[in-house]
Amino acid sequence: MRTEILPLSVPLASGDQRAFYLTQGMVLAALALLFWVLNRFTSLDLWLATLAYDPVSGSFVLKDSVWLDWVSHRLAKYAVIGIALYWLAQGVRQRDARIFTTGMAMALATLAVSLLKAASPHSCPWSLTQFGGSAELFTIFGEVSAHPGPGHCFPGGHASGGFALMAGYLFYRDSHRARAYGWLMAGLLAGALMGAGQMVRGAHFLSHNLWSGWVVWLVCVVVFALYDVMHVLHQKNHFA
Repeated sequence: MRTEILPLSVPLASGDQRAFYLTQGMVLAALALLFWVLNRFTSLDLWLATLAYDPVSGSFVLKDSVWLDWVSHRLAKYAVIGIALYWLAQGVRQRDARIFTTGMAMALATLAVSLLKAASPHSCPWSLTQFGGSAELFTIFGEVSAHPGPGHCFPGGHASGGFALMAGYLFYRDSHRARAYGWLMAGLLAGALMGAGQMVRGAHFLSHNLWSGWVVWLVCVVVFALYDVMHVLHQKNHFA
């Protein structure tokens, strides 16, 4: 009796998973369009950056803030790294692939942002002509300007660490909804605060941080989708 029931439950779980990941794909596509429109057709990035810029001194007032550098930048980054390492260590210690996958999702998501940032021609606000620098601003996914400057500033690398906490939502989404949404909110809040700290320093635009969150969520969803596919296939083979 047992061998007849368990195999039948596998396709049902797989169908629920397909619906979930299809929804995530549509959400990601909608957000990508929204972020592109905001960057292409509005001046929101420049307006927000101007609020933190002092034209009299010709600099971002909080650029060299020790508090922002240590509390919002360094300590927050170290805390997130510690959380990711904890997930990985617990996965190994408990021999739990899903726990380990959560830590891997966090690590790979931030790595993806770092790689994109390293290859990006977009410069930080403090390097732009609008804020005393020499680099020219151009839209995301637009034609690179003749003088892009030092580049390496898109997406927001620091914010990605906070956003990576959203991986906890994918771990708990089927077993504990309250914890799942707690991790989701924690990731969104941490990413927003860490990104805001960089924005007031002149290190990033809002769009840099929005796309950072988008990349992080994309990677986390893909990592868990691969895990779920492998898990379903393993179940099918085990109960065949």
